[in-house]
Amino acid sequence: MLSFALGIGTQNTQGDWLEIYYPAPLLEPDQALVEAARQALDAPAGNAAVSFLPEHCAALATALRTAGAAAQAELADAFAASQRPLVAMFLDTDTPPENAPEVYLKLHLLSHRLVKPHQLDLTGMFGLLRNIAWTNEGPIDIEELPARRLKARLEGRALSVDCVDKFPKMADYVVPKGIRIGDTARVRLGAYLGEGSTVMHEGFVNFNAGTEGPGMIEGRISAGVMVGKGSDLGGGCSTMGTLSGGGNIVIKVGEGCLIGANAGIGIPLGDRCTVEAGLYITAGAKVTLLDDQGQEVKTVAARELAGQDDLLLRRNSQNGRIECLTNKSAIALNEALHAHN
Repeated sequence: MLSFALGIGTQNTQGDWLEIYYPAPLLEPDQALVEAARQALDAPAGNAAVSFLPEHCAALATALRTAGAAAQAELADAFAASQRPLVAMFLDTDTPPENAPEVYLKLHLLSHRLVKPHQLDLTGMFGLLRNIAWTNEGPIDIEELPARRLKARLEGRALSVDCVDKFPKMADYVVPKGIRIGDTARVRLGAYLGEGSTVMHEGFVNFNAGTEGPGMIEGRISAGVMVGKGSDLGGGCSTMGTLSGGGNIVIKVGEGCLIGANAGIGIPLGDRCTVEAGLYITAGAKVTLLDDQGQEVKTVAARELAGQDDLLLRRNSQNGRIECLTNKSAIALNEALHAHN
């Protein structure tokens, strides 16, 4: 069993799931717990999202306690007072998600630090999520927003729309231990923030992306990008999303790196790399390699430096060319990579 969770969510007037909050998702739960929940809710085998009513919570709680799952039983007891739709999500295998409850469980697993980016199959997830108006009265299907706004006005209330998006703020669902976020609207559910991570007000972290922590994020971490320990992203800098810029190369940032203000990368960086402020390195950019004495070695496409350690990437202020200073081991590796040229 991959995962199991009890959730409470929101549906539109057609009964379609808009979002689900899983307070305590489990990764690789005890099989006895899962079987007890399946029997209590008459859930089918395999991956399944099972809706249930508050009146089912007592039997579910009893079954979970009998299976030794006290924490999940307490959650079922709490759900008994719910006025919102309830769901139990059983995830046996990691296959492309088939419904919104499954997508939301996978996003929760990421933000709860139970799995890391790229460890779950999220293929096709966008088509399973609806555009939602995230408001001061909760999530509303965008197609139903005009009617809800009119109803609120007629009842003397102002309906405020914070954003229109498929994804909610992570902090509305989970706040991992030991992090700081200057503006919670800039971190989506499904982000992975390691302990010690700080996301400043202009920083951004997408779903299925994040930081090992500790680190300072003042720039953009696009979908699929993971930033290693001790790395800082300067103000206004950016990382290309998964599979962008480098063909089949997944963009990542190693440990102890610095991407300067308004810089950016379209290649993965190894450890202890620095990108000069204002310099955007795309995969096809021509980079002149320099040795320890500052002498030119050769010129390569930036993609051929992907994943190497101890690189300093800068733009020559006199001739405008992109240069890369490396240590001797990195130069030797470059030589080996290009021996066929």
